[in-house]
Amino acid sequence: MDVRARVGLNVQEERHRRGLSQEELADRASVHQTYLSGVERGHRNPTIAVLHKIAQALDLDIEDLTRRRDR
Repeated sequence: MDVRARVGLNVQEERHRRGLSQEELADRASVHQTYLSGVERGHRNPTIAVLHKIAQALDLDIEDLTRRRDR
């Protein structure tokens, strides 16, 4: 699986697990909702700084967003 797709799925799963909408997570991470949507769909290539902001908003480490998971 492409790393962008993996990160996107991990972000989406963690967001759902916490009961957050894309808009809520985007607000917490200080990124635009359409940008977050692109990350979740694997269409955006976020910088380390953006991944850090998203991870912090989800109370995770960046490594958690890039980790392979059994699905």
